[in-house]
Amino acid sequence: MSDFDDEQRGDAAASRDPDQAARDWLANVYQGDSIRQLSLRSVFTGMLIGGVMSISNLYVGLKTGWGLTVTVTSCIIAFALFKFLEAIYPPWRKDHFTILENYTMSSAASAAGYMASAGLVSAIPALTLITGQQLKAWELMAWLTAVSLLGVFMAIPLKRQLINIDQLPFPEGLATAQTLTSMHTAGAEAIQKARALVWAAVLGAGLEIWKSGIGLIKEHWTTAEGWRKKLAEGLSPWALPDELPLSLGLESWLSPRTVEAGVPTLGAVWLKRYTVGIESSFLMIAAGAIMGIRVGTSLLIGAIGYYAILGPWLRSSEILKESEPIRNWALWPATSLMVASGLLSFALRWKTALRAFSSLTSILSTGADSKDPLDEIEVPGSWFLIGTLVSGAACVFLGNYLFQVEWWMGIVAVLLTFLLSIVAARATGETSITPIGAMGKITQLTFGVLAPSNPTTNLMTASITAGAASHSADLLTDLKAGYMLGGNPRRQTISQFFGVLAGSLFCVPVYLVLVTPEALQEEKFPAPAARVWEGVARLLADGIDKLPAGALFAMILGAVVGIVLTLLEEFLPRKYRKWIPSPTALGIAGVVPAYNSISMFLGALLAWIFSKASPAVDEKYTVPVASGLIAGESLMGVVIKLGIAGPQLLGELLKLFGGK
Repeated sequence: MSDFDDEQRGDAAASRDPDQAARDWLANVYQGDSIRQLSLRSVFTGMLIGGVMSISNLYVGLKTGWGLTVTVTSCIIAFALFKFLEAIYPPWRKDHFTILENYTMSSAASAAGYMASAGLVSAIPALTLITGQQLKAWELMAWLTAVSLLGVFMAIPLKRQLINIDQLPFPEGLATAQTLTSMHTAGAEAIQKARALVWAAVLGAGLEIWKSGIGLIKEHWTTAEGWRKKLAEGLSPWALPDELPLSLGLESWLSPRTVEAGVPTLGAVWLKRYTVGIESSFLMIAAGAIMGIRVGTSLLIGAIGYYAILGPWLRSSEILKESEPIRNWALWPATSLMVASGLLSFALRWKTALRAFSSLTSILSTGADSKDPLDEIEVPGSWFLIGTLVSGAACVFLGNYLFQVEWWMGIVAVLLTFLLSIVAARATGETSITPIGAMGKITQLTFGVLAPSNPTTNLMTASITAGAASHSADLLTDLKAGYMLGGNPRRQTISQFFGVLAGSLFCVPVYLVLVTPEALQEEKFPAPAARVWEGVARLLADGIDKLPAGALFAMILGAVVGIVLTLLEEFLPRKYRKWIPSPTALGIAGVVPAYNSISMFLGALLAWIFSKASPAVDEKYTVPVASGLIAGESLMGVVIKLGIAGPQLLGELLKLFGGK
């Protein structure tokens, strides 16, 4: 995967003049003025698909703490929908749903679909757990909209550096662009890529059926009656576990005598204690294939350091209890490493950062014409200035009105959010994982000092950071797809605004019906992310000295490591840079289970071996196959979860509304 290897991409970016690269892109890639992009049907479709998926993500997030992939899935659904409409509505046969309309649609869909990550599965239910407070519909809609729009506007000055200059892969955005190209493009090579993508999607969907389909049938239908109970009992023994343990004694793990005796094997013990294993999913493997060998190897190094070395030491030293997840401790140094590295990396490129505000400075200047070749299509700096002021002020006002957050603390939270959005965006650009929880923890720690006895302030200021970082990273992922396809970023950002509106309209009513204080107390919804946020808020209620033992020193050490690695990456001779681990990936490895990092490393390793063995075939098939695996598994995951959990969700809604 030479085109997407981190080291080669960084070298290419460093050696290109930004203005010349922009002119080349305009001349050879950009087609936003020749192909319809922003249309009523694209925006409406995105709002509708994203709104439905936001409900699915809300339900799944409250159950598991994780969300479903939205962008690629929505593109496939929209493509299939319009192909069907063209078949039954003759006028549209000559007015095709264009590739740029589809990618613009995906921007609205993803903004809506990820609304749950703006706080509905974390800070908001955590607030209910601590205080019992349940917001009204308009209050929750206003809060989520303000936080989400703040993230959208904060992405504007980051786009040029991370996408145009640094050429970060944004694996999900790259997969979206590849999926759209395969679906919309005719020609022999495009057909071959499309076939590879389709077969990979079928493979990914098949694995998801095996894993989630049987698992959800077992979960929901074991206590049912009739044929559903018989089906659940018959399929249960064949269910694929979510993670598979890594063990040299694999034959012992599979031994019937061992199973009957109930003796845990080395692999099972390490999987349970330290999350060391392989995820039984193609999603992380496919993402690893796109992100490159350097990032993949860095994730593996981080996983070994945190879970195979640090974890056992923490347990043996009794810093961590046996039942306490290692991530509860590791997230502190890992987050500190990411923050220090991300902010320093951004500061070292201050000239490019100033260029991102070129249209803003031109507004304040004497009116001289800007020479920036992308001025006509990039989002103007005035949008960033006005949008950030308005949405930031809304966050400060609503924080004070709804949660009694002091106004100056709200301002601090907004300023801190901009800095942490930089870190979250770079993490997403390199690994496709947005460390929303980790960014929230930094804000929680900050306000553990500023407001040590106020868990409400602690939670809701962190909600600003996490929610805004989520939508900032989401827009940049979408803009990456647009950059690859030659779309107009200004029009795509407009679509994002409508997606935020749709997410609030769809998600909030369902949340308020389902997530009552009683439902949370009875653990009807486990809400694992919310319980982590609740735990940190309670922990810091008495001040920073209540951090886990050794966490403060580990944070300082993590920051030093992040700074050193960033400086080495910046100033070492080019030929040595590929040997420097990615600081972002090392940080990500500490906030996700080890099996996630190991799976991504395996994907990166397989793609690297393939690129060395057959560069031409790798160039042609690696990204389509990886994109297909992501698309197939994520799409089937939505279908299965709605098919199995949907009736239960509908029944709960009807019951709570007084229906039968």
